[in-house]
Amino acid sequence: MGIEIERRFLVENEDWKSQVILTEDFSQAYLNSNIDKWSTRVRTIDNKKAYLTLKSSINGLMNYEFEYSIPIKDAMQLIKLSKYKITKTRYHLKINHKNWVIDLFYGSNSSLKIAEIELNDESEEIQVPSWCGQEITGIKSLSNASLAKTPISKLSIKDRMEVKES
Repeated sequence: MGIEIERRFLVENEDWKSQVILTEDFSQAYLNSNIDKWSTRVRTIDNKKAYLTLKSSINGLMNYEFEYSIPIKDAMQLIKLSKYKITKTRYHLKINHKNWVIDLFYGSNSSLKIAEIELNDESEEIQVPSWCGQEITGIKSLSNASLAKTPISKLSIKDRMEVKES
C-alpha cells in the first residue's frame, strides 16, 4: 500500500533559490473533483514522463497514494480533455539531508508558492527553513486538486486558511 507523509508550507520569499538542484515543469489534470474522497490525477513532467495517480487523505498529514507510469501521449490527451488543470514548476532542494520541493504555480494560481517535505513517519522532526511561512498541511482547499477546481485567484489564501480541514 502506498502511503505518503508530507508537510506543506507557504513560501514567504526567494531565499531558497540558491539551493535548487533540479527543476521540472508539471502539467496536471484531475479526472474527478471530489476532494473528500479519492482524487485521480494525470501528470506530465517536462513533457517526457507521465503518471496516473490515485490519492486519498488518511488524515491531514498522511495520504494513500498509488502512482503508475502511463504513455505520454495518453496523459497529454487526458489533460487536454480534463476540466480541472494546474501547471507549475517544481524546484528540488536538499536541506539538512532532506528532500524539499518548492512548487511555483502558473495561470490562475500564479500568486502561490508552496514548499513540501515528505517524511518517513508522522513524528519525524524537521528543521523548517526560514523562507517557509504558514504551515498548510491538511488544508484541503490548498491541495493541488482543490486549486485545479477553484484557483487561488477565485479565493484568497486568507479565506482558504479560515476553512482549516483535517
